[in-house]
Amino acid sequence: MTDTDLAASPRLPTAEEESRFWALVEEAWARLGPEPAVLRRALLDRDPADDEEGGDGLYAIDKWLDPFLGELRELCAGLSGPELVDLDRVVERKLYDIDRADIHEVTDGSDDGFLYARGFIVAMGRQFYEAVQANPAMAVLDADCEGLCYLFAHLYEECFGVWPETGSGISRESVCNPAGWPED
Repeated sequence: MTDTDLAASPRLPTAEEESRFWALVEEAWARLGPEPAVLRRALLDRDPADDEEGGDGLYAIDKWLDPFLGELRELCAGLSGPELVDLDRVVERKLYDIDRADIHEVTDGSDDGFLYARGFIVAMGRQFYEAVQANPAMAVLDADCEGLCYLFAHLYEECFGVWPETGSGISRESVCNPAGWPED
């Protein structure tokens, strides 16, 4: 492979970058104490077929999203530019990989609403993310965490005055993953 080929190749997150991202997510949640941990576990352990009956319990985690984002932001405040770009690339990839029609059917929402719903799925942590990937019914109707979708990009921009380039060749926006939206 030539240097030109390498430059044109999309940059994928490494296993190390993904591990670091998920560790930061878990650390941010851990800083908030046991109550959000119980609520996150309940989301993961529930039977999604019972969601219509469960009602408000699904959304009890909502009050913890802004504190979670604050903790995550604080954990990442001193990171270098390349570290922030790496984390942004991970988020971008995670959002892209769950940009799927079958998940949208559960979460509902406009293009922006579906992006924010995917932000919620990622914000709930690796176990919840993987559960939704495997079984879209685990997603939550109208849940959203807009703040996670561009958190690392905004931190980068605040620190360095420009929007970061992840080099991934993908978009985190909705309906951009052709594999997730097969044509009828």
